[in-house]
Amino acid sequence: MTTNQNLPPHDDGETGIDRRRRQLLGGAAAAGLLAAVPLDAAVAQEPLNVRFTHGVASGDPLGDRVILWTRVLPQHAGDAGEGGRRWRSLPDVPVQWEIAEDESFSQVVGQGSWVATRSNDFCVKVDAQGLQPGTNYWYRFKAGSATSATGRTRTLPAGKVARVCMAVFSCANYAAGHFHVYAEAVKRMEADPGRYDALLHLGDYIYESAADGYASEDAKALGRQVDPVNETLKLRDYRRRYAQCRADAALQRLHQLAPMIAVWDDHEFANNTWREGAENHQEAEGAFKRRKNAAARAWREWLPVRDMDRRLVNHRGFDFGDLLSLNMLETRIQSRQKQLELKKFMPEEDFDQAAFLKAIHDPERDLLGPAQTKWLSDRMRTSSATWTVLGQQVLMGRMLVPAAIMMDRERPGSGLSPEAFVKSATRAKLAPHTLTPREKMLLSLRPVPYNLDAWDGYPTSRDELLELASSLKKNLVVLAGDTHNAWANDLLDGERHVGVEFATPSVTSPGLEVTLAPLRPDDVATLFKTFIPSLKFAETRRRGYMEVTATHEVCRADWVLIDTVKAPVYAVGLPSSMQVLPGEGHRRLVAVQSVG
Repeated sequence: MTTNQNLPPHDDGETGIDRRRRQLLGGAAAAGLLAAVPLDAAVAQEPLNVRFTHGVASGDPLGDRVILWTRVLPQHAGDAGEGGRRWRSLPDVPVQWEIAEDESFSQVVGQGSWVATRSNDFCVKVDAQGLQPGTNYWYRFKAGSATSATGRTRTLPAGKVARVCMAVFSCANYAAGHFHVYAEAVKRMEADPGRYDALLHLGDYIYESAADGYASEDAKALGRQVDPVNETLKLRDYRRRYAQCRADAALQRLHQLAPMIAVWDDHEFANNTWREGAENHQEAEGAFKRRKNAAARAWREWLPVRDMDRRLVNHRGFDFGDLLSLNMLETRIQSRQKQLELKKFMPEEDFDQAAFLKAIHDPERDLLGPAQTKWLSDRMRTSSATWTVLGQQVLMGRMLVPAAIMMDRERPGSGLSPEAFVKSATRAKLAPHTLTPREKMLLSLRPVPYNLDAWDGYPTSRDELLELASSLKKNLVVLAGDTHNAWANDLLDGERHVGVEFATPSVTSPGLEVTLAPLRPDDVATLFKTFIPSLKFAETRRRGYMEVTATHEVCRADWVLIDTVKAPVYAVGLPSSMQVLPGEGHRRLVAVQSVG
C-alpha cells in the first residue's frame, strides 16, 4: 500500500488564504477528503524548526484503516495565543507520516503527507487505509528535522474472533486530581502490550469549568489549575483546555500504546448539555449554538476520531468479527430534550407526583432521535455477533430511590434523609401506628430517579430500546460513565432480562462519596442496593476504570480501582468483577471472584 487518504481541516473559521492553500495542495477538499500529497513545489521549503508538542494517538480503528493523530508547532511559537499577532504569523508545517508492520519501520505499508495549519490548531489527522484486519501496526510523523514518538495501534479483527478486551474510561477533570487511572492502564499495557484491543472513552475527556469551578479546591496545591482560567466558551478556550490535558504524560502514553474509540458527554460542551442549551450556559455567555459548534470542532481536532459529514453527529459502529458489535451512541446534543427538574414539581413542601409522572412518561421525551434510533435498529437487526454492546454516556439502569429522600435532597426538610427514611420504613413494618400522617404520605410516594440527566429521565426512549433488544434476542451489554462511580445493573424489558449495564467510575471527578457526605461511602452503596433490586454492584468510594473482556461464553467487567488522585503516589485495590452469560435465561449479572 503506497497511498492513503487524509482528512482535511475543518472549514469553520478558515480564512480564504487557508482555503486556497488547501485546494492547491489537494484538489479534493470539496469531496471531504484530501489525497496523500507529495511534498512538491507547492509546499517545499527549508526545513522548519518544529516540535511535536502532544505525542501521538490513534483511534476509530476498522478492519482496514485507522486514524493517526499528532500535533506539531513551529519551535518559535512559544506561548503565542490564537488570534494574536504571533499566532497569525506562524507558518504552515508540512508533515510526513508512515505506518509499518514493525517497530523498526523496515516494513512500511503506508505513507503520506499533511500540512498542519492554524485553521486546525496544527493538529494532524490522517486516515491510514489499506491495512489488514486484526493486525498490530506502528506509526510516526516527521516534520523538518523532528520525528515524533512512535505509536502502536491495531485494526479490528474480522471473521471468527475468540476474545476482545477493552479499557473503559470516563470523566477526567484535570483540576480534580492526577491522572493516575490513565497511568495504571499504561502500566498494564507496558507489561502486556496486547492487553487491550481498544480503549473506550465515554466522555468528559475535558471539563469546561473555570479555575474556581467544579472540583477545583485542590487544584493549586496539586499544580493542576486549568488553562484558560475562565470557563471555556470560545474555540480558542476549548483548544487551550485540550492542549493542557493532552500535555499530561500519562494521557500521552495511553494514547501512544493503543487505539481509542471516544464519544463526548456534556463537559466537552457545558454541564448537563441538551440539544438547545445546558445548565452551565447562561444567556450572557452568547449563543449556545456557537459554543456547541466550537466545542465539537475542538473535540474533533484533538481526538483521534474519524470526522463525519456533519460535525454534531457522533454515533458510529465498530465490529470485532463475529464476537462483538460495538455501537457508540450520542445522547447529548443531537436530540436530547431538556432535563426535568424534580424541584419544579415541589410546590412548597409537597410533591406533585401525578404531574411528575405525566411529564417524565411523555412519549415525546427523546434521547437518541429518529435518525440515530433507526441507525441503531438497523445495526442490531443485521448483526449476528454474540454480544451487542452500547458505548454511551449515561446510566441506563433503573436507579429509582424513595421520593422522600430526593425531596429532602432538593429542599431540605421537605422529605426524609436516608437515615430517617430507613427508620420510618422500619417502624412502618414493626409499629405502623407510631407513624405521623406526614410520614405515611412520604412513604406512600412512588420511587423517583436519583438522576434525571440519565436514561431514567427519558424512560420511553429506554423502554423502546430494551424492547427492540428483547425482540431481537440480543445479548445486550451497555457501557456507561458520567456518574463518577462504579455500578452494575440488570436491564429488564418488563420481567424479561435483556442484558446488563457496566458503568465505569471516573478518572478524577469526585463521586457520591463527596456529594452524599457525611454518609459513609459503604453505607451509600448499601442503601442504593437496598432500594434498587436490579442493582448488583455499587462502589461509591474510589476512582478507576473498567476492563471489559468478551468471549463467546462470557462477557466480564473488572473494575480497576485506585485509592487516591490527590497524592503523587497511589495504590491499586483488589478489583471487583461481574459477568454475564449469553442466551435466553442467562442475561443477568453474576458476581465472580477477582483474578487480580
